[in-house]
Amino acid sequence: MQANQGACATLLAHFSTCRPTSANWLSGNMWAVSVTDTNPLAQRALLQIQLAMTGEQRLLMALEMSLFARALAEARIRCEHPGWTETQVARELLRLAFLPEPLPSGLQ
Repeated sequence: MQANQGACATLLAHFSTCRPTSANWLSGNMWAVSVTDTNPLAQRALLQIQLAMTGEQRLLMALEMSLFARALAEARIRCEHPGWTETQVARELLRLAFLPEPLPSGLQ
């Protein structure tokens, strides 16, 4: 339990620094991610790898990134609300996915 609390504290500290500002806010709940800390050589290599990928590979990578982002959001929700049921966590994930709009009536 102690290790879980430490992990939650680290996760929450990170998310508390990820607030939208006029400089990095794109739309809805999306932030622009700067890659200026990446070595230009590494950035070019990554671009070459991505350009060589097939459409199927790019789609799979996007799906994996989406699932990872969902897992991070779910971990944050569980850290913030350790007593919540699976249903409550799932509902909160849906609510976050539809921000800033309310949940569609069929999902409430």
